[in-house]
Amino acid sequence: MARMTAAEAAVHVLRKEGIEVAFGVPGAAINPFYAALRKVGGVDHILARHVEGASHMAEGYTRTKAGNIGVCIGTSGPAGTDMITGLYSASADSIPILCITGQAPRAKLHQEDFQAVDIREIAGPVTKWAVTVLEPAQVPRAFQQAFHLMRSARPGPVLIDLPIDVQMSEIEFDPETYEPLPVYRPAATRAQAEKAIAMLQQAERPLIVAGGGIINADASDRLVAFAELVGVPVIPTLMGWGAIPDDHPLMAGMVGLQTSHRYGNATLLESDFVMGIGNRWANRHTGNVETYTRGRTFVHVDIEPTQIGRIFGPDFGIVSDAGAALDLFLEVARELEAEGRLRQRSRWIESCQERKRTLLRKTHFDEVPVKPQRVYEEMNRVFGRNTRYVSTIGLSQIAGAQFLHVYQPRHWINCGQAGPLGWTIPAALGVRRADPEAEVVALSGDYDFQFMVEELAAGAQFKLPWVHVLVNNSYLGLIRQAQRGFDMDYCVQLAFENINCPEINGYGVDHVSVAEGLGCKALRVTEPDAIAPALEEARRLAAEHRVPVVVEVILERVTNIAMGTDLDGVNEFEALAENVQDAPTSIASLT
Repeated sequence: MARMTAAEAAVHVLRKEGIEVAFGVPGAAINPFYAALRKVGGVDHILARHVEGASHMAEGYTRTKAGNIGVCIGTSGPAGTDMITGLYSASADSIPILCITGQAPRAKLHQEDFQAVDIREIAGPVTKWAVTVLEPAQVPRAFQQAFHLMRSARPGPVLIDLPIDVQMSEIEFDPETYEPLPVYRPAATRAQAEKAIAMLQQAERPLIVAGGGIINADASDRLVAFAELVGVPVIPTLMGWGAIPDDHPLMAGMVGLQTSHRYGNATLLESDFVMGIGNRWANRHTGNVETYTRGRTFVHVDIEPTQIGRIFGPDFGIVSDAGAALDLFLEVARELEAEGRLRQRSRWIESCQERKRTLLRKTHFDEVPVKPQRVYEEMNRVFGRNTRYVSTIGLSQIAGAQFLHVYQPRHWINCGQAGPLGWTIPAALGVRRADPEAEVVALSGDYDFQFMVEELAAGAQFKLPWVHVLVNNSYLGLIRQAQRGFDMDYCVQLAFENINCPEINGYGVDHVSVAEGLGCKALRVTEPDAIAPALEEARRLAAEHRVPVVVEVILERVTNIAMGTDLDGVNEFEALAENVQDAPTSIASLT
């Protein structure tokens, strides 16, 4: 047997589990682990500027490619608490990341030692498992268990807390014989698949709601094959966007109160049967549950047993990995097709396509300052089918989901349930590190951008380029819009006269100078016709200098983006498209 420190054994486990990169910030209590990273080798490291940023980098890395697990590392105390937001975001969206923290020596844990905090208790509610390892010989097995838990059943994050003396203690461990534990995922039965397909066969106007579980299961190709075989249109959720290409004839649009299409909502309300696969019926997807469920029969497939019936009781529930369920659904449907008993629904499909062609929002506005809809029109014009978009929350993300186009799984990378401001920049860095050849385009409002802007320096340092579209209305736009219901516009203005940058006319922060000061390139746009040329120039600069490039578009201060409190009550604040010229880069126009 080989003798080594417990920290060195942990690094060997990381390598055996396929980890090639970690994101973090070293410190006193985690330095033995960093010494092990240096000695063992094989795991690259990206130095974050903020430990929360490291956790979001890990999220972006995981979300980019099936099988990836992002790793974030920090010292004791505030480093661990800083990463709680990242753990919450990962837990909410079923994203496996591994958070490793240092800790005070075991003998000092009860003595209020410097930066000693019970991070296990703090992290417990937002992880699948949080543990402080108190015995050095248990360290490699704690890491083995962590990977097993992260990958099994509903994926999610784990935190391992390592007292400094545990890290430094020597143990016996043989890396050569180490093997990862088998992954457990529940699977549907043949009888369940037969019943679900029988219920589908009875429907006149069925839909499939495709959730993020399909992305996690790497089952998008099987989803499309199943939809094509049974002739059923697909409604992707925000987390499932890209599971079916936007321009596919069976892609019926997204549904919801905010990140939705007019045609998607209209089609859901016309349906009589919904098969949800790998989704959790999030409230911003369903809106009022009574409206969402009225007159419809539901089948719900989810990997997590406690998701079945959590929001409403389906007519039939199946606990299963999305890919395993789709395998059986395809098997049963192919048998029906061979027998000539598979139902045809060409009229329903055509009605869905007609709504997709006609129920559009206008994007072509020529006003100055720029209206935000025009930004997404130009992004559609410039960026192609292989673009990986990264965004988090706010009017920018909501409008982006209403107007942008996504054609592949893992090409809309968005934290869904948690929605922490500041997520976009570090997540984009993680995405770029996971896919060095992709075109990565991040989308932020000005406040999201300012929250963790320091991580642009990590992108510059480690030569991780992307194009960052920054839409600046100098407002907390989504909160301002929500405050309309309280008849106020209070504490949400970000505008001020910048004494160092009078040319931005009271829009406050000079984002161009900030980005350049952090080692990046930046462009500012004030007129709609200049957006596309600026995006093209940003592409060129990113390729030439290998740093993030920010394109700031100065927007009108106040725009209300379409949203509402119910699927049949979405407020359309702006003009709707009346012809193809009003929405020249809509999916209908492009197809």
